[in-house]
Amino acid sequence: MKPSGKMIARLFVAAAFLFFTGSLASALEVGDKAPDFELDSSKGGKLKLSSLKGKNVLINFYVLDFSPT
Repeated sequence: MKPSGKMIARLFVAAAFLFFTGSLASALEVGDKAPDFELDSSKGGKLKLSSLKGKNVLINFYVLDFSPT
């Protein structure tokens, strides 16, 4: 069975998550606090998670799937 593009993308995202968290043992579990991270803001500059403390934050993880349909 040949893996689909979506499956490969999901595996890539999972591998990237594990790589950036350091190891499988340090993966987050339900109820854990999110680690502080910094991303480029859509309004320019940087946005750090810790700067949003006390506010509601929605983090949306999605896969860009460029495979033909």
